[in-house]
Amino acid sequence: MTSERFDVVILGGGNAGIGVTGPVRRAGLSVAMIEPRELGGTCPNRGCTPKKILVAAGQALHDIDRASVHHIAVGKPRLNWAALIDREKAMIRDIPSNLARAMARREVEVIRGKGVFVAPDAIGVGDRLLQAKHIVVATGSKVRALPIPGAEHMITSDELLSERELPGSVIFIGGGVISLEFGHVYARAGTTVSVLEALPQLLPVMDCDAVAQLHAESERIGIKITTDVKVRRIEQVGHRLRVVFTDGDIEQALEADRVVNGAGRIANVDALDLAKGRVEQVNRRIVVDRYLRSASNPQVHVCGDAVPVSPQLSPLATYEGEIVGRNIVDGPRHAPDYAGIATSVYTVPSLAAVGLTENAAQQSGLTIDVHVNDMRDWFSSQSYAETVAWSKIIVDRASDLILGAHLVGHAGQELINVFGLAMKFGITAKQLRDNVYAYPTFSADIKHMLGHA
Repeated sequence: MTSERFDVVILGGGNAGIGVTGPVRRAGLSVAMIEPRELGGTCPNRGCTPKKILVAAGQALHDIDRASVHHIAVGKPRLNWAALIDREKAMIRDIPSNLARAMARREVEVIRGKGVFVAPDAIGVGDRLLQAKHIVVATGSKVRALPIPGAEHMITSDELLSERELPGSVIFIGGGVISLEFGHVYARAGTTVSVLEALPQLLPVMDCDAVAQLHAESERIGIKITTDVKVRRIEQVGHRLRVVFTDGDIEQALEADRVVNGAGRIANVDALDLAKGRVEQVNRRIVVDRYLRSASNPQVHVCGDAVPVSPQLSPLATYEGEIVGRNIVDGPRHAPDYAGIATSVYTVPSLAAVGLTENAAQQSGLTIDVHVNDMRDWFSSQSYAETVAWSKIIVDRASDLILGAHLVGHAGQELINVFGLAMKFGITAKQLRDNVYAYPTFSADIKHMLGHA
């Protein structure tokens, strides 16, 4: 095995790994990046970017459905699903090659293959041995496996983004982000959609009242949702699939053309041979310090979906990668600040959130003010015939700082960033209310979402 030396070896060529390369290459450090698949990782190739193209089509179908409110007469829309998938593939086709050129310009050596630890300071890939002063685990995430008899019949979001035939019916196992986002697109395209969730609530980490709004809207468009169930098995029945589950003590079954694993994603670190790298895990999660280094081997850094303490979000992966790169160059000085990190579930309408849920804020011991608004009768909502428009803003009464914001509809996927900005830079609720916003806009409603001073 040939031995080579690098200052930095990065396991993974997604957003996190690419984020590392900027600071370290500006400092003149030698870098090798190991990636078995397309550069860019899940988000641009098999995740948020292609998915949003389908979501945009779902939004167009929603707008057409509401056209009569605006006194526009239209016929029933016809979606060419195969052409939509072709459009999605065409839009993302050049991303890996563009990133490869960017890595070449940065003089990062990209090695195709699967890297594994062979020592605390060395990675093996194929017949090459790469010794490094710093090793970065940026291997992203993978679909969470479900221990269900017949699980081999399920497909994942990868297949959903590639199938050129629109299925007549789909069952999602798990009521997470993937199930709801794809479910909304499918339902509007005419597919019969069912969601089976083991917990009492969809999207269990999100604010329960916000989720209730999205749950009701999902059912309004025809999605059949059953929570608090246990899936027993998946069976092949001719050309269709049957999912057998128990709801309470009653055994039931649903049949569909496709069954999708919608149980979320977990860190993709199982095959790295972390023990040889002296990288400690607890419950199959890498233990990291506040500077995103392995707690047991500070030569190893972790960023992106492999970090156990932060949400699996694409911009967060890039941010953590840059933090890791700066710590490699400067020493352990930079710790990530997760305040004000917003997220959105891209259903139509979307559910957007930042900061604490109401339950978490109450458990913090702070005295809080909670401003809840059903905004469907507000002028801005009526102008666009919104089917749901809802907000909950949580404010610390003592400091007047925003602790959390949760929006369904009302351009929430955009407005949530205003609340995130306020949280990150200490802008108070009064300052948000006192700002003069362009009118009439959805953002002009922010001051009303916060109530009266």
